[in-house]
Amino acid sequence: MKTILKNCKLITPPYSEEKLYDIFIEGGLIADIGENLHVEDARELDLDGHVVLPGFIDMHCNICEPGFENIEDISTVSRSAARGGFTSITCEPNTKPVIDNKTVVEYIISKSKAQASVNIYPYGSMSMGCEGTAIAEIGEMYEAGVVAISDGDEFIDSAALMRNVMRYSRMFDLPIMTHCEDRSLSGKGVMNEGYTASCLGLSGMPREAEELQVARNILLAEITGARLHIAHVSTGGSVRMVRDAKKRGLQVTCETCPHYFALTEEAVEDYNTFAKVNPPLRTQEDVEAILEGIADGTIDAIASGHSPTSRTDKDKEFGNAAYGISALETAFPISFTKLVETGIISLARLVELMSQKPAEILKLEQKGEIAVGKDADLIVIETKGTQIIEPELFASKAKFSPFAGQEVKGKVIYTIVGGKIVS
Repeated sequence: MKTILKNCKLITPPYSEEKLYDIFIEGGLIADIGENLHVEDARELDLDGHVVLPGFIDMHCNICEPGFENIEDISTVSRSAARGGFTSITCEPNTKPVIDNKTVVEYIISKSKAQASVNIYPYGSMSMGCEGTAIAEIGEMYEAGVVAISDGDEFIDSAALMRNVMRYSRMFDLPIMTHCEDRSLSGKGVMNEGYTASCLGLSGMPREAEELQVARNILLAEITGARLHIAHVSTGGSVRMVRDAKKRGLQVTCETCPHYFALTEEAVEDYNTFAKVNPPLRTQEDVEAILEGIADGTIDAIASGHSPTSRTDKDKEFGNAAYGISALETAFPISFTKLVETGIISLARLVELMSQKPAEILKLEQKGEIAVGKDADLIVIETKGTQIIEPELFASKAKFSPFAGQEVKGKVIYTIVGGKIVS
């Protein structure tokens, strides 16, 4: 099918923000970009000056299938992603069965092609069963199509095993996505350790639980030369260590999620289980450090951190409630409102964080950019109007959010995957 998107505003180089462009799409690719394009037999869609961005790429997303389809499945997560402007999402390996062999990788890829409206890229697990005891079949999974290795929100306690994983991964130049948590410190904690936890009578998870593992993994990456990516950074100390690692030329990247720069630990007051996440929400000081890291380039990417769970498991007393957040449909409006509207970063920088840099880290060479020859994975956004976040309208099965009722700017009007409008 031939399609021309007419009168688009493009905000990334080399395009002028003072002009309107047309984008010609053919065969799922961007075939041409210019002014006043006309192609015989092409369908035309007039965007009337709306901003067109490269589709977002989510580096940290729990799909739940196979094994936990009652919580989320490939169909619902892809619809939720499309509504949020994500044209590509990744699949954490802690499914059931775990993505620790080529058979499960092939299943995810095959099922995604059949049922998903967006691109889904699986992560392979670092360890068998995500149990942190033995290295998984990384080479087999690489050949089957994984784009990174990870143990999801589990962690490898053994420094020796992590070092071996890093050494082995260099053979395939795969990034190692790490959840950094020392559970001998976090223990039975359910929120950030500090004043708010004491007032609520809840056990805390100290920032050192994250920062010690960040320090260890950076040191091991320096020794082995591996490509290390630190997931969902939540503390100022983690930001400082990543900044230092980058200055020393190490192959270290990191991401954060909107709830870590838009909320603090105070969001759990009144025992709000919708704000119970792991890593936990931290202090205002940590939020400011993360905002600084976003602004100065220390933080490479913003991921949704979508980690759905059932409403039943959320509607419990705080200590027994499940961790998790429904975030695909709020990631962009929260980021736009908290970062772009406040002047902390430009919209072009937000595109780097949510599109260009994720594509670079995961080596998705056809993604993350609006250019001739690239995949026609695009989103059309509205930047001026406001909307209210209404979780009950989410396409995700996880219809809850700590941002419920908030007024935000930044709305996805169309999501286009491979030249096809999917939302």
